[in-house]
Amino acid sequence: MIVGYAQRGHPKEALKLFTDKRRKFLLPNTITTSSVLSAGAQTGYLTMGRSVHGLGIKLGLKDATFENALIDMYAKCHMIGDAWCVFETVFDKDVIAWNSIISGYSQNGYTYEALELFHRMRLESVSLDAVTLVSVLSACASIGGYRAGISFHGYCMKAGLLSGSVYVGTALLNFYAKCGDAECARLMFDEMGEKNSITWSAMIGCYGIQGDCSRSLELFGDMLKEKLEPNEVIFTTILSACSHSGMLGEGSRYFNTMCKVYNIVPSMKHYACMVDLLARAGRLEEALDFIEKIPIQPDVSLLGAFLHGCRLHSRLDLGEVVVRRMLELHPDKACYYVLMSNLYASEGRWGDANQVMELMKQRGLAKLPGWSQVEMETGDDFSPLVVASHS
Repeated sequence: MIVGYAQRGHPKEALKLFTDKRRKFLLPNTITTSSVLSAGAQTGYLTMGRSVHGLGIKLGLKDATFENALIDMYAKCHMIGDAWCVFETVFDKDVIAWNSIISGYSQNGYTYEALELFHRMRLESVSLDAVTLVSVLSACASIGGYRAGISFHGYCMKAGLLSGSVYVGTALLNFYAKCGDAECARLMFDEMGEKNSITWSAMIGCYGIQGDCSRSLELFGDMLKEKLEPNEVIFTTILSACSHSGMLGEGSRYFNTMCKVYNIVPSMKHYACMVDLLARAGRLEEALDFIEKIPIQPDVSLLGAFLHGCRLHSRLDLGEVVVRRMLELHPDKACYYVLMSNLYASEGRWGDANQVMELMKQRGLAKLPGWSQVEMETGDDFSPLVVASHS
């Protein structure tokens, strides 16, 4: 029952069954503990995961299934250091252990470290599989490692992994989309025999990012013809595409369709797209009314979209009201001070802009510096380019 709950997407039920005091005298085996760790990973229940880790040590559980589940649990609970410690203690590392640690580093934002681990995996002659490639392609996509990704594409073709895995094909499509190569992304999309909702979403989003909203909407129509029901991610992509193209009417229609036809509860991303659409169109009072009526607290992305419209249409008065309100609610959030300072600066009110930044410093807050990166060949053995060449 615990295994069934964990594998079928009911992790809380699995944990509830495991902690039932009526069965406290039953000692779990490897299968039980691995399933409980999986449930803990799905729910982010780190305390339970650590308890099961301790129980496994007491019971002497040291097989690969338990160790791999531990690595996965710690990685998904954002304790990548603990995941690494467990990984290093594994004597005979199989492809699942490598996949767990590479995926963990990639999903926690340590993309270069993930590629270094892939390089080490290849040096140790461990045979990679589709899961490995999905993780490294995701890492390449997040850092714009175009040449490295192309190398992995070549490996996929050579190993015959494209025809047998929708996940590898989708990862490649997503990689090309995030690197701005819509042509290669569309070639991947058209060549894929099987497509899931993530595949469609990635391709729709690729056109949306490049401002080609008409092709995004055309593709969305094709998806509906295939009898696939759109999810909240696809609607986020559609609304974002409409926002980038300034298509207010279409965006409003799709937002209403999402809510009323598909009964999807809007997330902050959906609300931010709608505010961006209204603000870009100059309908700032309507956007402000929309913000005040949404049932969740606005975040910095939503307010940023509104303030962008205020700057475009020279309505500093409205922007100032909103940001001051957020500063009252969140005086410890540096992002809102930055928003207000930028708003003043856009109107040439440098004294007010500096005063806001000074207030932020007095309260011990700091803005995280922005950064950019470019792909280049450095001769570093662990650069994405060299890492990919070993595949």
